[in-house]
Amino acid sequence: MPLTTPLATRSATRPTVSARRVLACIAASLFLLCPASLPASASASPPLPRKAFVLQPTLSSVVLSPDGRRIAWLRDAGRAREVWLRTLGDGATRRLLAHTPAQALAWSGDGRWLMLESPGQLDALAVDTQGTGQGPSGRMTTLGPQARREVLRVDATRPASAIVLETTGPRGIAAQARWHLVRIDARGRRDVLHSAAQRILGFALDPRGRLAYVQRVEGLSLVVRRIEADGRAVEALRCTHMRVCTPLAVDHDGHLLLRAHVDSGDGAERIGLLQLARDGTRRVLHADPHGEADLDGIVIDPATHQPRIVAYRSTVARNHALDASLRPHLDALAARLPDRDLRLSLARGPGAQWLVEARGGRQQGLRWHRYDPATGTLSALFDDAPLHARDRTPARHIADATLSPRQPVAWRASDGMRLHGFVHLPPGRDAARAPLVVLAHGGPWNHARPEYNGIAQFLAHRGYAVFEPNFRSSTGHGIAYTLAANGDFGNGRVQRDIVEGTRHLLASGIGDPQRVGIAGASFGGYSALLGVTFEPDLFKAAIAFVPPPDMAWTLRWILRNPESMALGRTVPMPDMLRMLALDPDDDARMAALRAQSPMANLARLRRPVLLVAGGEDRRVGIASVVEYAARLKLAGKDVSLFVDDDAGHVNRTPLARESNLYLLEAMLHRHLHGPAPAPPDGALRAYLADSQRLCGATLGALCPRQPTSGDAAQPRRAATSD
Repeated sequence: MPLTTPLATRSATRPTVSARRVLACIAASLFLLCPASLPASASASPPLPRKAFVLQPTLSSVVLSPDGRRIAWLRDAGRAREVWLRTLGDGATRRLLAHTPAQALAWSGDGRWLMLESPGQLDALAVDTQGTGQGPSGRMTTLGPQARREVLRVDATRPASAIVLETTGPRGIAAQARWHLVRIDARGRRDVLHSAAQRILGFALDPRGRLAYVQRVEGLSLVVRRIEADGRAVEALRCTHMRVCTPLAVDHDGHLLLRAHVDSGDGAERIGLLQLARDGTRRVLHADPHGEADLDGIVIDPATHQPRIVAYRSTVARNHALDASLRPHLDALAARLPDRDLRLSLARGPGAQWLVEARGGRQQGLRWHRYDPATGTLSALFDDAPLHARDRTPARHIADATLSPRQPVAWRASDGMRLHGFVHLPPGRDAARAPLVVLAHGGPWNHARPEYNGIAQFLAHRGYAVFEPNFRSSTGHGIAYTLAANGDFGNGRVQRDIVEGTRHLLASGIGDPQRVGIAGASFGGYSALLGVTFEPDLFKAAIAFVPPPDMAWTLRWILRNPESMALGRTVPMPDMLRMLALDPDDDARMAALRAQSPMANLARLRRPVLLVAGGEDRRVGIASVVEYAARLKLAGKDVSLFVDDDAGHVNRTPLARESNLYLLEAMLHRHLHGPAPAPPDGALRAYLADSQRLCGATLGALCPRQPTSGDAAQPRRAATSD
């Protein structure tokens, strides 16, 4: 079936399995593998346990020194986090610190210091004089909400300095706040580079370390201002209506490099690499040649300040060389590490070593490699030995061949818009007979990426086909893609994208039309509830994690919450919502959104739903989830509710992660007839029993305990305060 065929015109007669398999092979030429070509050997292996998909990495923040001779990293050693160092020449490895709260490392510009960033402080570690087990060499500054201070970037133009953003003025009174861009060195000495009454977001230094440009929030715009010799801040570029213009660096000719929305050549605006001269002349240095993706990563030469490599990761992870001399190296790396998202760190000087961080859609965990451009030698640096997250016993990453390829998919919505997403097919199984699970991402201003998704891989390993749609309003595909929703977040255009994409896969021979479920978290959970409420003939069950049952209520609720300040970092969140046609003060708009919400359409629901929520959630108020569950229960609907009283909007505890997989398995087994889950062990059963509030009729015996007449459809602590 051609991508341009409107799904609404599809015949009501469902294709036979053999016919649908043929359609799938036709679709393969566009975006998928033919299901018949998938290897059958994987199906002979017994299913991996849930805990194999809930691993804890032991290595993080692997960083290359500016001269390319050493690498440093953090190692999780159980109760402590350690700092390690390796010399690339002889492989000598030593531990610099035995205990640190740091979550990220960065090298100083001169390569003599490591900067250790933790939630509450920034420390400097003198690498060459540091003894094993000793404390940091010096405290640079305190960080965090209480200090009202955050690290923006290491200052590579100075021997050992970082640029920090500070806020002063009365707390909670934005009109009286001031923002300060401050350079702090390893000894804690301070130099204020710029102060303003407007929020500072970014900056660029010239090669001598002088502040050349600053980016501020001014009204509803992001404004880049050039700093003149006399200190005046002169407007150089203004970006409006959700557009990006992030200053990166200034080269030796005085040109400013920016990550900004540019004309991609097809009339669409996507994020690319822009050069801005002092006279205002603009030049697009690069935009996605495939006309699909926003620019994601940029490698800038630390010596010349020239851009060398750009990366796109919205559909397929690709690196492009801006320096022709680098193209053979990128080609060689792509050949040696196929189907990988390669994140590159380049050191100063010709022949300096590269650090290659590899990710992949079917690669669990990260891998790090050393690349020598002089010889073309690629060698593995680390075999990260992960741990089982719950008991911290040694584990192994799942073999790539056992996992499902993450394949990009594109389809045409009924209004003609081209949309993107990803699909996983169950290894060794006939995709046309597999139950299909739709995983809708949260946000909704976010997007599924071409990287490992543990939940999608878990479901594919259990025999499900998995579809992750990047519906309109998703990021990563240009400003028009994000704004195309036009506020239609009820049972409207955004939800139709998901429904039409699902029907497109089914018509192409992917998934059993009689066994389709939908799941997601946050906005994805809201979409799951919309799906079973308004499309019960398509979706047979919904699993909704931290879902807002009424998006209009949630938007207004969150604006009374201090966390909304972090959500609206560029411009105030109320203004951002207005740009997205979701004005919280527009009563008519909010009433229309509420009228199409799952909460307002309880009577329509005739499919089972599973709700999972956090008692300390500051984005989706627990009161709204509990009210929705209680109303469903009173209306005789099939609803299950699990609440972790201590969890927020995101619950990364090992028991919670494994619990989510178990509940997914249980619900999909009951309603899509997938494999039954292995019984939970004692710890998981206790966690499930403690968080269970309601157990629906069809989930039944798979619940850890049956509710009694004394059970209340509410958590012990319903945290709904602002």
